[in-house]
Amino acid sequence: MQLVYQTSNLFDAHLVKHALEDAGIPAFVFGESLLGAGGELPLFGLLRVCVPDPAKPEADDIVAALGLDEGEAGPICDDDEAPGLLPA
Repeated sequence: MQLVYQTSNLFDAHLVKHALEDAGIPAFVFGESLLGAGGELPLFGLLRVCVPDPAKPEADDIVAALGLDEGEAGPICDDDEAPGLLPA
């Protein structure tokens, strides 16, 4: 098995898995059952999407085409312009 995507976001992990499966590549999400655990487990990077060894080059292209790591998804700040109160 080869790692093609790693994340802490369950939605992204399954998005990648389904995109790979739609292309005919078997994909597996490892670490999903560890999300509710605590203690000595790391908080980030638990989810890994893996594919069989021969499918890695094609899977890398599919994951790159999804563009999941592009752009910043920062938190919403108070400095953001808000529409304010709208008339009733």
